Amino acid sequence: MKAGIIKRAAHTLQLTLAVIKPDVVAQPHKVQEIKEIILENNFYFIRSNVLRWTKADAQRFYAEHEGKFFYNRLVDYMTSGYLSAHVLAREDAIAKWRELMGPTKVFTARDTAPNSIRARYGLTDTLELDMA
Repeated sequence: MKAGIIKRAAHTLQLTLAVIKPDVVAQPHKVQEIKEIILENNFYFIRSNVLRWTKADAQRFYAEHEGKFFYNRLVDYMTSGYLSAHVLAREDAIAKWRELMGPTKVFTARDTAPNSIRARYGLTDTLELDMA
């Protein structure tokens, strides 16, 4: 290798979606805390948007859960206020995001991954941050 030339390995970035639910968006300081946690974990924000879903939007997003006991409650909740949606990127983003979020059940997350986002900011198993 010639002096002054640095050879770098190519890094492939993967995208994932983070949706911060209405109860957290209603408290802007918590949204900022979560954004800082995301950055501290080497994610890049590719695109961010604050939006409000219609019932049809929420039904489309959660279509795979239609018919499950929590579906209607989740759709109602997700349309109850503003959401903060973020396209995130990093190497192995989906797995790293799931790890950062913690277990899907809030109470399990509090016991087994107390520093996870879900343990720190989730309210119940339906009312928390979402991951995709």
